[in-house]
Amino acid sequence: MADRYTLRLPALEVRQGRRRIYCFAVDGKKLHSFAAVSRIRRDDGEQLHGYQRPEVLSHIRGIRKYLESDGAMLPNAIVVAFNDRIEFVPSLMIPTDTVDYSVPGELVIEVDESLSEAEKPAWLVDGQQRSAAIRDADLAEFPVAVVGFKADSEEEQRSQFILVNSTKALPKGLIHELLPDTTGQLPDSYVRRRLPAQLMTRLNGSRRSPFYRIIASPTAPNGYIKDNSVLKMVEHSLFEGALYQYRNPVDGSGDVERMLTHLIGFWSVVREVFPEEWSKPPRNSRLTHGVGIQSLGFVMDTLTEDVPAEGVKTVELKEALESLKPHVAWTSGTWKFSDGEERRWNNLQNTPNDVRQLTSHLLKVLRKRSRRR
Repeated sequence: MADRYTLRLPALEVRQGRRRIYCFAVDGKKLHSFAAVSRIRRDDGEQLHGYQRPEVLSHIRGIRKYLESDGAMLPNAIVVAFNDRIEFVPSLMIPTDTVDYSVPGELVIEVDESLSEAEKPAWLVDGQQRSAAIRDADLAEFPVAVVGFKADSEEEQRSQFILVNSTKALPKGLIHELLPDTTGQLPDSYVRRRLPAQLMTRLNGSRRSPFYRIIASPTAPNGYIKDNSVLKMVEHSLFEGALYQYRNPVDGSGDVERMLTHLIGFWSVVREVFPEEWSKPPRNSRLTHGVGIQSLGFVMDTLTEDVPAEGVKTVELKEALESLKPHVAWTSGTWKFSDGEERRWNNLQNTPNDVRQLTSHLLKVLRKRSRRR
């Protein structure tokens, strides 16, 4: 087969408001000749690219085994996003009594097999594992149903990727990393988390941040702090704590740079006061565990609620956090609470009750110190 050729595929253009989608069939073996997988990654400047998670090899093997059996069928359509190099040519002979929102025609796709993945005219939005299984299957051909739409930007593709997969169990970490770089309408639950997710990814990507590359995410797989722990801490502060002062409650937007300065200022002092505990994963340190991150988030909200971002990182804050040292058991020893209860250092878990108990303990220590001064 030549490196360059034209695919002319019978298709149906469906008009949905101002949008157009295209329904067609194609040999699944040819899908990867014009459709790329937009793999999620970050460049040296921490700019997000792509949105797809890595291939799940066990899943692909299972689909491939099924495809190679008798009577195999894949009725669900694969979803792709097109750029403007795809052309739809309406049929010349269209019945006059047909509906006006559905137009038969031909989808024209110029295939150049020498192009890199980034240069291909289409991207897989849904069906990565199925298309990979068809690619690897011991079959001459396997036609599949495809639905395509034209996307103006990669941000729009990410939005569609999240929406298409919203009824499936997408990894939360993948959603959290994609949310800040999406456009268009999203479910309310995702909209609420877009700003917290943006702050979290900025914390994870900024070299001046104490969280730099240590929050576990698809683009920071070696991170050891759970993304959801940081997300909960940031989300509470945005809606009820110290970060609320920078937020517009009407439209949910906010001064992201000052929020970052505030977060980096507080957590940099935490790292300075507890350097060894900060460097260890949650199984060895309750400071980097969900219970520690969230409890210290409440401490941040209490100590810095009315403090401007530029004034967070102070000697006074460091002295306050240092006063906690005799009363914490992040990596060893025993937590001794004011009601007389004692718990082994790693017995605290990331549960609402334990977060409340540890928060109350830390704030009581700080209040006692404040009264003595």
